[in-house]
Amino acid sequence: MSIVFIGFMGVGKTTIGKAVAKKLYRDFIDIDAEIEKEYGMPTSQIFTRIGEKAFREKEKSVITDVCKRKMKIISLGGGAFLQEEIKQVCLENCLVIFLDLSWENWKDRISLIIDSRPVLKGKSLKEIEELFYKRQEIYAVHHSVVSTDNQEVEEIADYIVESLKLAWELHGEK
Repeated sequence: MSIVFIGFMGVGKTTIGKAVAKKLYRDFIDIDAEIEKEYGMPTSQIFTRIGEKAFREKEKSVITDVCKRKMKIISLGGGAFLQEEIKQVCLENCLVIFLDLSWENWKDRISLIIDSRPVLKGKSLKEIEELFYKRQEIYAVHHSVVSTDNQEVEEIADYIVESLKLAWELHGEK
């Protein structure tokens, strides 16, 4: 089955997903990148030119298709799991791993990501914090959670791969 990474924007879903895919010899699919490829522009421009509603519809279509494929490592955009249909297709067809990062550690990354995240544009730090905690409730439905606080990408990827191998051994899978 495929593995889906969820979590707030900027927690490292793409970076960690790529590392896990490499270690498991699986293809990596970044949903936002797939949508950007299709539209020929970055997500921020899609939001501005076509609108969030159109982006979310395309997101649902792409995720529904990708989650039915086997043996993939998939990174969802931070807002994808807000859509109930996306949440259900992921939970029913894939192993969903929530990458959890504390607010204290996340806000240290804000300067690196704010310009590329349309959902954060024009928001105060307090508003972003409220969004962060509101989204945490959405991400609470998953199969597994991995805390990424104060860990390097390779450490996190190794932990995930070792956990998966142990689970597969226990269940007689490969």
